[in-house]
Amino acid sequence: MSGRTDIAALMEKVGRIRVLTNHLIDDELSGNYHSTFKGQGVEFDEVRPYEVGDDVRSIDWNVTARTGMPYIKRYSEERELTILFAVDVSGSLGYGSRGRTKAELAAEVTALLALTAIRNQDKVGLLLFSDRIVKYIPPRKGRDSVMRLAREVLAAGEGAEGGTDVAGALKFLNGVRKRKAVVFLVSDFMVPQTASVDEVERLVKATARRHDVICVTVADPAESALPNAGLVELEDPETGEIVLADTSSASVRKAFAAAAEEEAAKRAGFFRRSGIDVLSLATDRPYIDDIRALFKRRARRRG
Repeated sequence: MSGRTDIAALMEKVGRIRVLTNHLIDDELSGNYHSTFKGQGVEFDEVRPYEVGDDVRSIDWNVTARTGMPYIKRYSEERELTILFAVDVSGSLGYGSRGRTKAELAAEVTALLALTAIRNQDKVGLLLFSDRIVKYIPPRKGRDSVMRLAREVLAAGEGAEGGTDVAGALKFLNGVRKRKAVVFLVSDFMVPQTASVDEVERLVKATARRHDVICVTVADPAESALPNAGLVELEDPETGEIVLADTSSASVRKAFAAAAEEEAAKRAGFFRRSGIDVLSLATDRPYIDDIRALFKRRARRRG
């Protein structure tokens, strides 16, 4: 019975996400998405005879040589985009102190962005990763595929385990996706101490040269501030290490907050050096205005 109960609970969450995201998607969000991502690339359309005023750099020299008359290449805006969600489902994503876990937040945001993409006739795909590749769903169209993405993120998040291998996920993504895509990299970016930060940074930059990469950070407020609750056990969800902490001590709470602030500063520096857009989200606050703001910033840069 527990298996059926788990499935029913999962489908109930997927249903709530469907209702929530349908409610949040409006003409403004969809329009901002279109102006932000459409037309980021061009594709060859046809050749036509050269006309006075045409850019000579567009001359197709092969056709010109065959015909004896100058022809230029015409390009058109790419009409269809591929949106890939690379979502972290490591152990730390199963944590949440404010009514929902980071995995649930990741599922909601993935569904919202994917539904917006589908409304604009784009394809959506999913890569789930922890310290290994958990699942890859190739890009496709259709509203049913969007809810499947949300279901897969939720299911993997509820059974979240293992560490975070961002570098491995990007290596896999670059291997399976040769043509340009918009990549939403969704993670809490709690990279293990044993991981090479330089390697992660190198792969993020390499991926950004091939694709349009946007990092979506998901966080929980309890990860940066301890409550005054006496002796508590703190467990690292990715390694299982347990530490006993006296949270009644102001110095302990201060040290915890300082360590969290230092990690946040490192991540901010990493994103800044990578030169990519970042969408910062947390389990204790709404996210729709942050998404709209991201779209508007990108649209202004393009305008």
